Amino acid sequence: MTQTLGFIGLGNMGFPMAANLIAAGFRLRVYNRTPAKAAPLAAQGAFVVSSAQQVADGATVVLSMLADDRALEDVCMPQGSFVEKLGIGGIHISLSTIGPATARRLAEHHKKFGVEYVAAPVFGRPEAAAAKRLWVCTSGSGASKQTIQPILAAIGQGVFDFGEDPGAANVVKISANFLIASAMESLGEVFALSRKNGIEPSAVAEMFGKTLFACPVYQGYGKQIAEKRFEPAGFRLALGLKDINLALQTAQASAVPMPVAGILRDRWISAIAKGRENMDWSAATIGIAEDAGLK
Repeated sequence: MTQTLGFIGLGNMGFPMAANLIAAGFRLRVYNRTPAKAAPLAAQGAFVVSSAQQVADGATVVLSMLADDRALEDVCMPQGSFVEKLGIGGIHISLSTIGPATARRLAEHHKKFGVEYVAAPVFGRPEAAAAKRLWVCTSGSGASKQTIQPILAAIGQGVFDFGEDPGAANVVKISANFLIASAMESLGEVFALSRKNGIEPSAVAEMFGKTLFACPVYQGYGKQIAEKRFEPAGFRLALGLKDINLALQTAQASAVPMPVAGILRDRWISAIAKGRENMDWSAATIGIAEDAGLK
């Protein structure tokens, strides 16, 4: 019998993940705040519902891919939410990048209704999601993580587990985004230095991407920043600031100094002040060139 899943949030990442689940043979009940975004999935066989609560009808597992902590709490915490509807034995897979404190608080809320909360934030941009090339990190109940393996296999290329603490996977995720933002800041500085000395940034990006820094972050973002390709946004700059702030909040709660994260926060705030919040988050590097007197 084909399993029915609920899916909440059909943005740049959620939409291709939901499409891959349909392609893998799962039945989907989907909800998105902007209904028009769900229409192409309906053509593929998804059943579009008019509220987040309704995704749980006939489903034992619900996935959510929402922008931030507040958006996730707004669909999980109200009375009569999909969490209550799932009930005993239900599983909620949270794919969002949120704070570990929020994940732990949500897990406790889910327990009141006998529902297991599994954190499963993903690594990859929309094109990776479409190609089923995401990496997934998980934390939460061991039995639940075993149950959802076929679901995660339908959206990604591999899973890394970080234990039973529901906040652990989100610590790993925001740590990764901090490292990516740090790499972009460094790339932007190096490219400004190159330009001021008559060297084409794309040539520098190509060399580093093939030698010392032959990895996806430096290759992908190096080329993108060197070529000044900041639109359309794969990951909006405003969401990047949200993740940098999450890193700083978690660091403060853990008594861990992260001075580089403070530099990144100010860089991203400056970019938003200049109206770049809806550009790709790599557009924060424009400010580095401006600081160097470059156009």
